[in-house]
Amino acid sequence: MIKLENIERRYVSDEVETTALVDVNLEVAEGEFLAIMGPSGCGKSTLLNTLGTIDRPTSGHYWFGDTDLAAMDEKALAKFRGAQLGFVFQSFNLIDELTIEENVALGLAYRKDVSGNKGERVAAAMDTVGIAHRGRHFPHQLSGGQQQRAAIARAIVGQPKLILADEPTGNLDTANGEQVMNILTALNDDGATIVMVTHSPSHADMAKRRIDMLDGRIVASAMRAI
Repeated sequence: MIKLENIERRYVSDEVETTALVDVNLEVAEGEFLAIMGPSGCGKSTLLNTLGTIDRPTSGHYWFGDTDLAAMDEKALAKFRGAQLGFVFQSFNLIDELTIEENVALGLAYRKDVSGNKGERVAAAMDTVGIAHRGRHFPHQLSGGQQQRAAIARAIVGQPKLILADEPTGNLDTANGEQVMNILTALNDDGATIVMVTHSPSHADMAKRRIDMLDGRIVASAMRAI
């Protein structure tokens, strides 16, 4: 489904050049749950942003199916993101002025090909993550765990081909973190493809495969023991 070939990412300023990714080669199969780990500054967030087409590689190829996303212009990439990707962030990124139902519906805002009733899609996504009863509430009225579940509902409402999760449990206590991980695992069991950045070894162990990064490179890869 995904193949990165010789991906490099360099940031250049007036005084210094920083290399964030070095010769990264990675494949992610459809239906996989991949965890990315490594110390701060190792390149894992840059890798996730590259997969999300938020950050463009300096060189290399990013194949999504038969399409090389690295060669796409910004307009085409924006359309691709809206149609194919779902994002879950550490800080939830909900809009305070919108209800939870309205926040979840934003996941359909850039989808022109959504079939069926959009309201039913939103309700189904909220039900999947267990917050259907919170649809008319505002983000500040929810706990951190409930807000993250709302963010997951927003990510999945458009039925994306790939879910990208950046430290999805980083702002949560242990109990809420486990709930979020259980939801992601259940989504994966139902066929969702997930790539997750995490600092938690125990949460990384819930993925089907883990890669470790250091100094912009992938230095280890291991499948989960069954």
